[in-house]
Amino acid sequence: MAETTEIRWHGRGGQGTVTAAKVLADACLSGGRHVQAFPEYGPERAGAPLRAYNRVSSHELRMHCPVLNPDVVTVVDATLLDSINITEGAKDATIFIINTTKDPKEIRAKLGAAASQKVITVDATKIAIDCFGRAMPNSPMLGALCKATGLITLDHLLEDVRKSFGKKFSQKVIDGNLEATRRGYEEVKEG
Repeated sequence: MAETTEIRWHGRGGQGTVTAAKVLADACLSGGRHVQAFPEYGPERAGAPLRAYNRVSSHELRMHCPVLNPDVVTVVDATLLDSINITEGAKDATIFIINTTKDPKEIRAKLGAAASQKVITVDATKIAIDCFGRAMPNSPMLGALCKATGLITLDHLLEDVRKSFGKKFSQKVIDGNLEATRRGYEEVKEG
């Protein structure tokens, strides 16, 4: 990836999208990088569309605005593909990571993605339900993002998921999220 990687997350309130951006930032920060993680809310309610952003860099970050030209676009809720333009500002080499049961080729066609752009899918909702019984796809999406970008290693990410979730949840929930993150990493499909 480039010296600075900019990530735009699209999700809905209550899916853990903002938490995922913060966990990614913590993992990259503990790996010695400079980071930013911040949300952009519309109406603050469960189910409302939201955006979250990350910047990850090898040098100090001085820019403090939303990510307008993302290197990575992560869509936690595929229903947003029908209501917002997630490709807005995308670069020629942007990576799209979508939580869906659909094939990457089908999503590529829907997005009108260029051949130089990667389209990756993962059924993060199913993974979350399998691993800890809730449709909270943030952990599997973190695993998929880790695999797609190589920003950090899976082991490093898992350690930071353990630290972040260990402050708030029972061991059973932590273990479920660790397994969900691992499966998100392993079950990505690219097309």
